[in-house]
Amino acid sequence: MPTSAEDLALLDVDMVLTRAAERLADRFAGVFGFETIDRHVHESYVALFRTAKIRRHLPALAEHFAADRLNALAHAKGAIISPVPQVLFLCVANAGRSQMAAALLSHYAAGKVVVRSAGSQPAAEIEEPVEPLLTELGVIMPDAYPKPLTDDVVRAADVVITLGCGDACPVLPGKRYYDWAIDDPAGRPEDVVRRIRDEINAKVRALVAELVPS
Repeated sequence: MPTSAEDLALLDVDMVLTRAAERLADRFAGVFGFETIDRHVHESYVALFRTAKIRRHLPALAEHFAADRLNALAHAKGAIISPVPQVLFLCVANAGRSQMAAALLSHYAAGKVVVRSAGSQPAAEIEEPVEPLLTELGVIMPDAYPKPLTDDVVRAADVVITLGCGDACPVLPGKRYYDWAIDDPAGRPEDVVRRIRDEINAKVRALVAELVPS
């Protein structure tokens, strides 16, 4: 039996995560067993917990993160066939460049591309200027948060685009790789971040033209 407030808090989180796994078990019935789903939910929570500043909503984010990882894993295994390309943006912190690129591609592709982003060393939160600068272009990102890089999302990707993560970015056979040499916006003035946004925007528009037939 739990004997302290910390024990009770951990027990409460575990119960919430188990309920999340039960919801995902319904969603992935016939694809994954409950044990696999429960493990992904708990692993996702721990991975996000390591860097999160605010932990109140972590169980909900863990459920979302685990669902995306399970979708990626199912696609990589051939259990779920995606009729559209899957693109993964990678950088170090997943707080600036890769988040902007993912949001812009999702906006322009309008469901014709599955888009993910991740970081080799994810930050605690998205960099402050990113969201308002994307709003200037009519792009919203209400559910974005830094995510750690996991093997499942790399294996599911048809196209992997790296933005300054160097040797930390994995290279797997059978993937199309692009390396976008774009400055890191972290800690830069807003006008510099806006220039970086515009550079990413131009590259994303060219990518959409390549991936999505008109």
